[in-house]
Amino acid sequence: MWRPQERIKWKPDVARWPSAEEAAGSTLFSPVRFGPVEARHRTWVPAMVPWRATDAGFVTPEVLDWYGRFARGKPGVLVVEATGVRDVPSGPLLRINDDRFLPGLKDLVRTVREASEGDTKLFIQIIDFLGIRRRPDPAKYFARFLKITDRHRQALEMPDATETGIRERLAPLDDDALARTLTPRELEALRYGYRERVTDTDLPQIADLPSTLPPAFAAAAWRAQEAGFDGVELHYAHAYTMASFLSATNTRADGYGGARENRARLPLEVYRAVRDAVGADFAVGARFLADECIAGGNTVEDAAWFGRAFADAGMDFLSLSRGGKFDDALQPSVGWAAYPYTGPSGYECMPQYISDERGPFGRNVHAAKTIRTTVRDSGYDAPVIVSGGIHGFDQAQSILESGAADVVALARQSLADPDWFVKVLCGDGGSVRLCEYTNYCEALDQKHKQVTCKLWDRLDLDEPDILKSIDGKRRLSAP
Repeated sequence: MWRPQERIKWKPDVARWPSAEEAAGSTLFSPVRFGPVEARHRTWVPAMVPWRATDAGFVTPEVLDWYGRFARGKPGVLVVEATGVRDVPSGPLLRINDDRFLPGLKDLVRTVREASEGDTKLFIQIIDFLGIRRRPDPAKYFARFLKITDRHRQALEMPDATETGIRERLAPLDDDALARTLTPRELEALRYGYRERVTDTDLPQIADLPSTLPPAFAAAAWRAQEAGFDGVELHYAHAYTMASFLSATNTRADGYGGARENRARLPLEVYRAVRDAVGADFAVGARFLADECIAGGNTVEDAAWFGRAFADAGMDFLSLSRGGKFDDALQPSVGWAAYPYTGPSGYECMPQYISDERGPFGRNVHAAKTIRTTVRDSGYDAPVIVSGGIHGFDQAQSILESGAADVVALARQSLADPDWFVKVLCGDGGSVRLCEYTNYCEALDQKHKQVTCKLWDRLDLDEPDILKSIDGKRRLSAP
């Protein structure tokens, strides 16, 4: 993963924890409404992908264990991982594109209700993503994958060469010669792996996204409602389809790219289709980027414009992240796919303890305040959720009191200690297991391994009835 050049080492610093009385009277532990849904606290566990579903997208005992463990900590809202809305093979990620997934999702809802004793509201994040392939072995790329055209013949000055002859000529070329011979996309496919973009409108499936995605998201949201969830979070963030439509890099010429109004068009059409499917008594909001953190990408000013547009459309909450784009991802090894959290924008999404002068804690707060101020000044009261290195009570409380956000989300900290919320509320904050922000969990995610925390995954491995990782070396939930 990319790291800032300064390489300043930071540690989470919690000078004090509140008493039970102070916590109970705090803004952090006061109620908040998300449209038709009221949460008991302004605490939020955002969606994290744990790699525990089946390869076909079904709920497993490991999935139930993961969410049940978070629910026992009684956060105000718990958001289920990014769950696919289309029938696209995606490995051990949950899916919600067919009724066959409903029994497992109903079990998940029941598990969270029981584990939290009804104290935690449960949303599910629904997502679409485009095709991406692993970085190929160069020999295989030139022998099998590259589509040979007359352009290659002209560049190589071999106008009458056969396809086989062109492939044999390309294989030994050095980087400079390849850069002169291949198109930028062909060169990227060789060095990073082929990746679809929303701007590839020459591909029918990409051109048709404005007609296929609204009903796909709407059907997924309807199933979430049928399964018993309290709401859905539309995934409009990071490197995925809907975020790519919102991005300033979206140059589609069909009315869905270019100006902000056009880039927001499909996300708003998806929202309206979802709202029509679930009605007014089901919470619907979006997670989007406060800043793309890439050259030529969206800035906080763009995000504030989108936040106002989403609130105006009637969204019940606005959840903010930042960065996490393919555009600046590091080159993967041969046989691995590009991972959007490895470059500078990925660092902004999940800043590590090795950081710059700004540090890794609360890095998204300033942008969140700009967006929330714009939304409030426009007359809308949709709650704004902010995440990113939040781990202490005073830190969270100050974010709320400053008007930067209405809800604080703890991802890595809640993974380190799912009981953070109930411990702090009971005046037992001193026993919280603090995240060290080494991104051990993120490294497991990058390798598509079951996500755990280094602070507890080797503890009490002989504890009866605990679930363990596939290799049997790690426990799968916190003791």
